[in-house]
Amino acid sequence: MAEEQLLNVGKIVNTHGIRGEVKVWPQTDFPDVRFRNGSRLLVYPPAGTAGSPFEIEVVSSREQNNLFIVKLKGYDNINQIEKYKGWELKVTEDERVELEEGEYYFRDIIGCEAVTEDGEKLGTITDILSPGANDVWVVKRPKGKELMLPVIDEVVLDVDVPAKTVKVRLMEGLL
Repeated sequence: MAEEQLLNVGKIVNTHGIRGEVKVWPQTDFPDVRFRNGSRLLVYPPAGTAGSPFEIEVVSSREQNNLFIVKLKGYDNINQIEKYKGWELKVTEDERVELEEGEYYFRDIIGCEAVTEDGEKLGTITDILSPGANDVWVVKRPKGKELMLPVIDEVVLDVDVPAKTVKVRLMEGLL
């Protein structure tokens, strides 16, 4: 399985108790889906670490202090699970959760070409910031200067993920 077809959903950061539970740092917007009973996850070693990826099944989970305490099928004591501290939990690209209309995954937006409603190419979206009320898409301009586009209906007019283009209206003061 190719690495770029996988999505990170969490990282095992520690053990919890002696009965084989682990503490997972969630790296997903859908922890209730990823860590629910019966959910299947791929476990990958950190870069540069020996070990082979394998699949596991979640038996149960609960949230605790921004982490998830997860019980994995077949792991019933701390000695069995301790060696997986630092390992990543992943799912395949085809297991992505369907988003509502007007919602996008970061990976779908980064790399898109930003174009004005008049067809002028502004540059490529290289980053997404989340400073508060709304996200901000960072556009790298051809001359090197960055343009910050607030993700609001008045600015982002259309997003075409398959074509990798975003049509925008430049409000006064944005350029």
